[in-house]
Amino acid sequence: MPRIDGAPAVSDGPARPWPVPESARTPPPPAQPPVSPAASAALKADSAKEVRGEQLSLTDVVDLALRNNPATRESWATASAAANTYGVARAELFPSLNGNVVLSRSSSSAGGSGGLGVGGGGDTTGVRTNTSGTAARTQATPSFSLSYLVLDLGGRAGTIETAKQRAIAASLTHNATIQDVVLQAESALFSFLATRAQRDAQLVAVEEARSDTAAAEARFRVGVGTLQEVLQTRTALAQARFQLATGEGALLAARASLAAAMGLNANTRFDIPELPASDSVATLAASVDTLINRAIVARPDLAESRAEANALAAQIRVARSAGYPALTLSATSSFPRTIQGSATSGRNSSLVLGVQVPIFNGFAREYDVRAARNDYEAALARYESTVQRITVEVFTAYAALQTSTQRVSASVDLLTSAQQSADVAQGRYREGVGTIVDVLLARTALATARAENIQARWEWRTALAQLAHDIGSLDVSGRPNVPLTPP
Repeated sequence: MPRIDGAPAVSDGPARPWPVPESARTPPPPAQPPVSPAASAALKADSAKEVRGEQLSLTDVVDLALRNNPATRESWATASAAANTYGVARAELFPSLNGNVVLSRSSSSAGGSGGLGVGGGGDTTGVRTNTSGTAARTQATPSFSLSYLVLDLGGRAGTIETAKQRAIAASLTHNATIQDVVLQAESALFSFLATRAQRDAQLVAVEEARSDTAAAEARFRVGVGTLQEVLQTRTALAQARFQLATGEGALLAARASLAAAMGLNANTRFDIPELPASDSVATLAASVDTLINRAIVARPDLAESRAEANALAAQIRVARSAGYPALTLSATSSFPRTIQGSATSGRNSSLVLGVQVPIFNGFAREYDVRAARNDYEAALARYESTVQRITVEVFTAYAALQTSTQRVSASVDLLTSAQQSADVAQGRYREGVGTIVDVLLARTALATARAENIQARWEWRTALAQLAHDIGSLDVSGRPNVPLTPP
């Protein structure tokens, strides 16, 4: 496998990112004047490990997704092909040597007529003769030819640089694909965990509704409650059970989506451990300007855009070199050997030093140069557009994380107040000074507060992963690598 700036031209495998060399981080040069830009066979990914009955951490989920997702295999194979194409382009730096063997049979006749005769056993020359003087000879001629482009004033170097930048771009695309798959796996995991937490919260709501129903029935039996209170609590219990059944169905769907994100069958058995309830939400320790600058350096799709612009800059050199003279060197040597017939031998050799001078081709070369220059200018525009898009994405993700942080804080206060209100309403009802309506309203508010607190916390985790993805710091283990301040 060829190397780029001392590093491998492709990553070690479809589940591994490509180490970006420093030359790939260099911004493309301006369009005017055009200047030179700086500068294992594909294997199928490992099959999924057996996860039946295992507990999977975030790292396990991401690892399975990277190994089994066809997008990573496709991008890695594409990057490997581009790396080998770069190796093909570098082959032009070396001479080309070819061997050839020609087997020929010839016959000659002196005229006349007569039957064809075959030489006897004492004929040492192997020549077949007849009364007319006909002779035949079989000859093998091995030959070797060597050709080398001595000088072409930039065309060869431009072709090699184009292939190099395209290999860089393909490997950077692979890196971007890996980050996309990691984000997809994390989003599916967080959605599953949020859905499971919502289901668990609904289980608590069912138990609370069952307790309220038991309390209303007890009051009715001793004559201090009414049938309407009992019916209202039973209605609330039925609603809670209905919501629980909905939550169970949503949990099964979320589990199937998570299995698909890991490249597993939907019915694969696995378990995701519970995260500690004391897990807290941190705040960002970096400004949005710092994160945007970090994204411009680290985002693989922006680096891929730079590499593509550099490749098109090299194409300008290739197009311009077509109008310059080229110096070529070629040599041939052949060694005829007679197999049958009159013996001949010898060696034929030639050495040719040629100069190719383009004179006129209908202004096609001039148009090629202009087209290459326009393509490069379009690539620069795409690069600038990518920079703008990335700044918007980072700013939006930054704002979303800040909003999620505030929502978590507000949901904690809401949950605390709703829990206190529910406790007071239940206590007043048991003491006979409150109504069942107050209890049911407080229970409904408490269930809503629990759901919003759960949703806010998992939305914060998703927003953190999205921000890490948008600044290019989401690694293959799922760690966001975003500067945070402990609460």
